[in-house]
Amino acid sequence: MGVDPTRASIARVYDAFLGGKDNYEIDRAVRDSVLAEAPYAAHMAIENRDFLIRCVRFIAQQTGITQFLDCGSGLPTAENTHQVVQRINPEARVVYIDNDPVVIAHGRALLEENEHTHLISADIFEPEDVLDNEVVRAKIDLTEPVALLQIGTMHHYEGDADEPARIMKRYIDALPSGSYVALTHFLDPENEYTEIARKMEHKFRHSPMGSGTFRTMAEIEQLFDGLELVEPGLVRCVDWWQDGPRLTPLSDAQHCIAGAVGRKP
Repeated sequence: MGVDPTRASIARVYDAFLGGKDNYEIDRAVRDSVLAEAPYAAHMAIENRDFLIRCVRFIAQQTGITQFLDCGSGLPTAENTHQVVQRINPEARVVYIDNDPVVIAHGRALLEENEHTHLISADIFEPEDVLDNEVVRAKIDLTEPVALLQIGTMHHYEGDADEPARIMKRYIDALPSGSYVALTHFLDPENEYTEIARKMEHKFRHSPMGSGTFRTMAEIEQLFDGLELVEPGLVRCVDWWQDGPRLTPLSDAQHCIAGAVGRKP
C-alpha cells in the first residue's frame, strides 16, 4: 500500500548499494547510474553501516543508555541497531522511525516477535511529530537519557540550507541531559577529493532519488550544536574507532562521508 515501483526510494537505493534484495528496478538504476561515474560510491553505504554498528555498540556498552531512537532506519539488513544493542543488553528498547511504505511493511513483519523493538511511520524532518508520537512516548522515557541516531539522514533534506541545523537543534533541545546523538553525513572534504564529492552530489540530486547534499566539516559540525563530541570528534567515518589497524588504502568515497557521536551535558 502506497508503494510506487516507478519512483526511487532512498531506503531502497541504499539497500541496493548494500547488495540487498528489497529494491526495484528504478532503485537499481539510480545505483548503477552513480556507480557508472563513481564506482567507489558503494563504499559510502558500507561506511555508513559500519559506523552505525560501531557507535551503537559503544553507546550500549559504555554509557548505560538502554533506549535508542533510530531516525530514518531504512530497510532491515544485517546488523541492525536492535540486533547490535540487544546482544549487549537484551532489555534495551529500540524505536525505528521511517516513512517509506516498503520499510514499514517489511520492518513491522520482521519485528513482530521482538517486544523491545518497534517501528513507526513519521517524518524525521519534523521532530515534534516523532517525539510526540504515541508509540515513542510509550516506549521511550524522555526523562531519562536517550540515544538518538541520525545515520545518513540529514544529507537527504532538500530545502533551506540552514534547516538541517535547526531540525537537529529541536531534537537536541528535547533530549534530557546525558543523552547521546550519533550522526553521519556526506562530506565535502575541501581538498583533492572535493571534485569527487561534488560529482556524487550531482548524480544523487539529479537522479530519480532526488537528494544527497555534501557539506563541509564546518557545516556538519553545526548539526551537533549543544553537544560535547566524544573523541575523536567529527571525522571521516572510517577514522571513528575502527576495530583494528587499517591494512588497505582508503577508497575515494571513504574520504567523503563523516560522522561523530555527541553527548548532551
